[in-house]
Amino acid sequence: MSRGKKSDTASEPTHIADSHDRIRVVGARVNNLKDVSVELPKRRLTVFTGVSGSGKSSLVFSTIAAESQRLINETYSAFIQGFMPTLARPEVDVLDGLTTAIIVDQQRMGADPRSTVGTATDANAMLRILFSRLGDPHIGSPQAYSFNVASISGAGAVNLERGGRKIKERRDFNIIGGMCPRCEGRGTINDIDLSELYDDSKSISEGAFTIPGWKSDSFWTVRLYAESGFVDPDKPIAKFTKRQLNDFLYKEPTKVKVDGVNLTYEGLIPKIQKSFLSKDREGMQPHIRAFVDRAVTFITCPDCDGTRLNEAARSSTIDKINIAEACSMQISDLAEWVRGLNEPSVAPLLTTLQNTLDSFVAIGLGYLSLERPSGTLSGGEAQRVKMIRHLGSSLTDTTYVFDEPSIGLHPHDIQRMNELLIQLRDKGNTVLVVEHKPEMIAIADHVVDIGPGAGSEGGTICFEGSVEDLRSSETVTGHHLDDRVSLKDEVRSADGRLEIRGADTHNLKNVDVDIPLGVLCVVTGVAGSGKSSLIHGSMPKSADVVYVDQAPVRGSRRSNPATYTSMLDPIRKAFAKANGVKPGLFSANSEGACPNCKGAGVIYTDLGMMAGIDVPCEVCEGKGFQASVLEYHFGGRDISEVLKMSVAQAQEFFADDDSRVPAAHKILTHLTDVGLGYLSLGQPLTTLSGGERQRLKLATHMSDKGGVYVLDEPTTGLHLADVEQLLKLLDRLVDAGKSVIVIEHHQAVMAHADWIIDLGPGAGHDGGEVVFEGTPADLVADHSTLTGRHLAEYVGR
Repeated sequence: MSRGKKSDTASEPTHIADSHDRIRVVGARVNNLKDVSVELPKRRLTVFTGVSGSGKSSLVFSTIAAESQRLINETYSAFIQGFMPTLARPEVDVLDGLTTAIIVDQQRMGADPRSTVGTATDANAMLRILFSRLGDPHIGSPQAYSFNVASISGAGAVNLERGGRKIKERRDFNIIGGMCPRCEGRGTINDIDLSELYDDSKSISEGAFTIPGWKSDSFWTVRLYAESGFVDPDKPIAKFTKRQLNDFLYKEPTKVKVDGVNLTYEGLIPKIQKSFLSKDREGMQPHIRAFVDRAVTFITCPDCDGTRLNEAARSSTIDKINIAEACSMQISDLAEWVRGLNEPSVAPLLTTLQNTLDSFVAIGLGYLSLERPSGTLSGGEAQRVKMIRHLGSSLTDTTYVFDEPSIGLHPHDIQRMNELLIQLRDKGNTVLVVEHKPEMIAIADHVVDIGPGAGSEGGTICFEGSVEDLRSSETVTGHHLDDRVSLKDEVRSADGRLEIRGADTHNLKNVDVDIPLGVLCVVTGVAGSGKSSLIHGSMPKSADVVYVDQAPVRGSRRSNPATYTSMLDPIRKAFAKANGVKPGLFSANSEGACPNCKGAGVIYTDLGMMAGIDVPCEVCEGKGFQASVLEYHFGGRDISEVLKMSVAQAQEFFADDDSRVPAAHKILTHLTDVGLGYLSLGQPLTTLSGGERQRLKLATHMSDKGGVYVLDEPTTGLHLADVEQLLKLLDRLVDAGKSVIVIEHHQAVMAHADWIIDLGPGAGHDGGEVVFEGTPADLVADHSTLTGRHLAEYVGR
């Protein structure tokens, strides 16, 4: 690929015309991109392909979309920019021809219990206005129907200016909101099992607390309760007086002095609520999460019956339907209800609401309800919900950027997604799509293939052109574009079963099904058919079951594969033993950290309203460790050199007789097995792609003792060439005596299965039934379900 050159627009006016027709990138070096130059046609649909970690997201999101966002932010005043995130200019020589970029990615929509599908798309806001105009009885403004606004009465001072003088005037106020006062608009209340907090047959001095981290000599917790003076620390909790028990469990925050130190004492229940329940569950350490799951149960609020709304909001109806009932409807049904309303006074509102609800149906999300918490959506569902805002937009000449929009979609649904992408393009927009599925690559006007490998072996443009030319190119993607996995001649026989009886979670209709053990079982069906409800919501809970779901890998820029997999612990101990020093010296987050950059390897400079910058630390030269620590060696390498190794290099290094660390080698083998041999041990997790993070999580579970593995769409983010490796990994798990249950849409995984459970026939209340159980060959021959017909087409039957 020839590199473009910088030009003087006055002497070379052709570039002015070019900028109207193409986006030009010259010398991009973000992450693993190797001085990449490329020209992308505007008002066309361009698909970016390549193996996971090849650099697709670095080019599309971190370069093109990031620079568009940064330039837009610069158009605002310095005052406004002070409230916006600062964005650094991507490392690239030239970027021109950019238009406003709208990013529609896979990021989850957050776990805020107050956020729902309705609030995230403004559908709730329109419904609230509708009920405030047509609801009978009339109870107030739109906020009277909002579960996020409490009813408050009171008085306060307001600042006024009269006759040039500033005065304060007392005003009464009365806010009428729709929030249920008992659950505060959450729909649930929590109940804490006291037996999981303490053993009441013991005294506090005898170690009654069973809360993780609450050791008997802990000054800030146990000693505070023991020496507060409110309870007898030597009396069994079961023998506390009523007053003592109330102070122990519920007392309001009160100042006390313990050993001459002023502290705040509060009851155990509010203490637990603040310490544990106010935190994001997914961010908790596993043992803390397990404790919370044991100790806390969430029950439907008895006052609002889970609707989140107070009695007044629920009393107001339109055609005998209140707003809570409207939000609980399946969106496809709600769309029909709104279509039946005929009220000229709110005609524009009804039209806009109708279009929004119809967009849900068009995008394959008609099975959702507006009351669905947004944090429960899968990555694919979240991405499609974000699309709702843009489908009815009148904007043209905009750049839409999508991150694998096929995620979570059955082959039947992918066709509808293709139609929507083409619709956006035909309105005069530039559509950039990062994608692996052949069905979505097929609709591209232009294809850019990045590779040839991943990580340091990728980052170059391998191909640009049409889909047909890609098919005949000598690239990894071209070779695998028409890959088809054949049905197996022989399938494994089950050696047991997991019984599910009367499953009725969400849309399941009293389902009875046996999940075979000792085989590769694939659970499939259109999006919203009930797959996750069956497996995650209805399968018998057991310590023998290992779940590898789509929850995101959490980690800061200080987290890396070595820390996330706990591989660094045996490595640090090996270094410590070989040199006769403490393991903490070999942690950039602990004693061994460079004092100048605190182990980060870079110095961050905040430039106020301008984007901050990272500069490699001059003291440690970006290594993150003190110079004295780097004098210690193991197997001839210092700790910074080990962290720079790729997984494959480290696997070989820690197998050598001079540097053998079996515990680290075992983890490295798992990382290689899931196709992550190219990652470096010290690479920040924040730089990993979605597919890389998914496989990193899978690798951490491969040493678990569970006999049943449940994988939720493990092909997410996988290139066509990587799917073959995944299938080999699944085979190895089954051949090692594991039972593997996979929720999946990818036809290659279906074809390779020993047993398929197909749910449907449709989504939402049109699904929730088992429409087929049997081998892939029987499903293809049966030809009676959507899955069967698509799988038959895939295998050429």
